[in-house]
Amino acid sequence: MPYDPDDYLSRHFQTSGIDLKQKVDDLIGLIVPNDSPNLQLYREMLITVVRMAQADRNRWDAKIMLQTLREMEHAFCVLEQFKRRRKVTVFGSARTPQGHPLYTLARDLGAELAKRDLMVITGAGGGIMSATHEGAGLENSLGLNITLPFEQQANDIVAGTDHLLSFHFFFVRKLFFVKEADALVLCPGGFGTLDEALEVLTLIQTGKSPIVPVVLLDEPDGTYWEDAIGFLHEQLAGNRYILPSDMNLVRLVRSAEEAAAEIAQFYRNYHSSRWLKGLFMIRMNHALNETALGQIQEDFAQLCIEGSFTQQSFDESEKDEPEFSDLVRLAFRFNGRDHGRLRELIDRLNLPQNWAIKA
Repeated sequence: MPYDPDDYLSRHFQTSGIDLKQKVDDLIGLIVPNDSPNLQLYREMLITVVRMAQADRNRWDAKIMLQTLREMEHAFCVLEQFKRRRKVTVFGSARTPQGHPLYTLARDLGAELAKRDLMVITGAGGGIMSATHEGAGLENSLGLNITLPFEQQANDIVAGTDHLLSFHFFFVRKLFFVKEADALVLCPGGFGTLDEALEVLTLIQTGKSPIVPVVLLDEPDGTYWEDAIGFLHEQLAGNRYILPSDMNLVRLVRSAEEAAAEIAQFYRNYHSSRWLKGLFMIRMNHALNETALGQIQEDFAQLCIEGSFTQQSFDESEKDEPEFSDLVRLAFRFNGRDHGRLRELIDRLNLPQNWAIKA
């Protein structure tokens, strides 16, 4: 995401009679390496805190800011050790009892994901969360707990380990549920599960979060997600509150094996994506053959606001992510709106018959 400095802050300090800007620069010089690409970002963070202190906001506002920064910094630190592994966030009811078919299904899901070297992230509680961690095992589990006056305690798998993070604010916890997820699996649950499902879909649909697989998992004869999808089709898509293609952002499956396979298929060729100088870049493990590229030009032309699709190699303008230098790029000027159709494009890229070199 491009960064634009807030010049107002600097102007404010220059006219305040106190050279706070210089003092902040001096502090930055003491603690931040000179070659850090984040130097300007850290400077603006400090200026923001100084500005709040200068205004002497009320205590509740100050405590919110402190707690938010503290929780985020701690989470960044803990999660750094797991950053090289793909992760799947799993949601579902904390009240699902052991022995329930959904508990068994979630436990099987954890085991299937672990087989594919995927880590499992849950809210660290009981029910579906505990079952998924039980199946995955501690080495493949991460728990993002929320401190509540009742009900929620960390399950036995992650409690007391460095695989557990506790949050005071739901919104900070939500950020990491999505930020760390390379896929999401949602099992039947209560208000919290539905809240997470709709928020994730909103973030992907609006482009605020990268597109990832969103898998709805239910029992073979379960109707929980089937009924929910029916409502979305009839009331949301039917009334044009969403695009009909937005329904491509979710997939209903009926087994743990099918859920894991859906996630694995998504990353069969697709690797990741980013915006760069007005272009949307899809990184791929395999280049497309000419026939497939030509068909994509025809079938997905409406995704481009202008121009067409081109395949590119690593460019120096991406030097901030050198670890992806061996991946080929599919570049185009994405309209930033049709993310359901974008999911269809990714499905097309993942078909081996469309690759220049078949695996």
